[in-house]
Amino acid sequence: MRELNRWLSRPRSARSVVVWLSLYLAFAANWPLWSELARIGGAPSVYVPSIAVVLLLTMCGSVALLSFTAWSRWMKPLWFAVVVIAAVAQHYMQSYRVVMDPSMLANAMQTDAHEARDLLSWRLLFHVLLVAALPAWALWRVRIVPLDLVSQAWRNALLLLAAVALAVGGALAMNRQLAPLMRNNVHLRYMINPLASIYSAGAVVIKPMFKRSGKLVPISGGAALGASYAAQARPPLFVLVVGETARADHFALNGYARDTTPELAARKVLSWRDVHSCGTNTLASVPCMFSPLGKTAFEARKDDYENLMDVLQAAGLAVFWLDNQAGGCKGVCDRVPHASAFDTVDPSVKNALCEGDECLDDVMLHGLDARLAALPAERRGKGVVLVMHQMGSHGPAYYKRSSPDAKRFLPECKSNALAECSHSELLNAYDNSIGYTDRFLGKTIDWLQSQSKNYDTALLYLSDHGESLGEYGLFLHGVPYSFAPEVQKHVPMVTWFGDGISARRKLSPSCMEARLDAPLTHDNLYHTVLGVMDVTTPTYKPALDALASCRDGTSSLELVGGTRTPAPAR
Repeated sequence: MRELNRWLSRPRSARSVVVWLSLYLAFAANWPLWSELARIGGAPSVYVPSIAVVLLLTMCGSVALLSFTAWSRWMKPLWFAVVVIAAVAQHYMQSYRVVMDPSMLANAMQTDAHEARDLLSWRLLFHVLLVAALPAWALWRVRIVPLDLVSQAWRNALLLLAAVALAVGGALAMNRQLAPLMRNNVHLRYMINPLASIYSAGAVVIKPMFKRSGKLVPISGGAALGASYAAQARPPLFVLVVGETARADHFALNGYARDTTPELAARKVLSWRDVHSCGTNTLASVPCMFSPLGKTAFEARKDDYENLMDVLQAAGLAVFWLDNQAGGCKGVCDRVPHASAFDTVDPSVKNALCEGDECLDDVMLHGLDARLAALPAERRGKGVVLVMHQMGSHGPAYYKRSSPDAKRFLPECKSNALAECSHSELLNAYDNSIGYTDRFLGKTIDWLQSQSKNYDTALLYLSDHGESLGEYGLFLHGVPYSFAPEVQKHVPMVTWFGDGISARRKLSPSCMEARLDAPLTHDNLYHTVLGVMDVTTPTYKPALDALASCRDGTSSLELVGGTRTPAPAR
């Protein structure tokens, strides 16, 4: 230790510090990457050369990046921050098998304090200290040789060129092995630490400045109420529940072995079994599912567009968004009336259902009559669309998403460090959250039935994305869509129609039941809701309305030139 201390105390250039720091990070902060390369390679004769060349590229990339900071001792806090970023990223890659792509970083930046708290643990602190303690001490001890600005600049430029040249040479020498490896395993590039985190954070912050014009494109022009409103006995009341992190294959309605959905089954709902999401995280999925553009066009758009909520409001309906997520509606509800469920909740209800500002979903059912009555009477007299945005099964603290009396599967995982729990405990906690969603939806349907004297009622539930529970070593969600596992994209969709709205829209139960295996996506939501609510607009596409062929006596052969256009493939 004395010799190391003496070695560190020698005056050194900022460039040598950058090189040593890059070498340290390549070895100490990239274990998930090396493990993944070993898993893909199989035999040591295959993966050892791959690890060697990726190690070289990782180090050269870090040197190239940090060469822009190789100036003086005042860069020490910045260098230490890079180390901490690398340590935190490695912890989450190891613990949840995530990758640091732009969508994951965007989702992380949207995480509120309460969601972030669930991701903090003593294990995180231990992993950060394990990686950061040694470089923190070394950076504190090392002496940086001061140089004038011009000398520093040309030396830093040489370092940058040397790092780039070495990386290019290594990549060319191993191109035969490296090219197919990276092409067939795109996720590897987002595991290079800390480069992936820094790149993705920059992409999230900087790219939208150039990609979006800032202009809001109106689509609500021409929106109007259809013929069913002319002589209606009662206005429609439609509840759209936006689920959170629910997997279709964990709904007993879809064949899951555990009875996670007894309340929905008792209410004879319809469960659509082949539905896929627009994205693998809330930030990507929620704005996309309310858009008329469809997944492909939505992701390629240059401008922002109005959405389903704007169209329903422009048609004259009373629209309200009720949120049980502190992260909010991701811009979807910005131009319509909206509220957080826990903002005005009664203290006694808050004590029973909330921990801080994080509440169980039942909180949205309290005071619902008053919220309905507070909507403008003229609009309410035409019809109401109420959106409830759930906390649902948001991880990793699944045990917090169900009340004690709803925990039927025990013992459950009571840690947010999922690796500390057995797989059966993890499944129990997650299935309890699905069971709580089932109960919440059952209560919502009961509330709708209580309103049937005054309204024609209906409910549609659709989750924003799914979740990984250890399959392929993955946990949580947010894996880039192109190589995300099926469980992060296959989502539940449930519908319930009261007698009034079924008669109003001439819905055929037998037709709908026959179509429950039809392939649907989030692209269908916009058009299906407009169809149920009988709202006419130029952006409505009957071919994407999941119920069009079962409504008003219209057959699917009449919709699009004799054949029904299938939902876009994912």
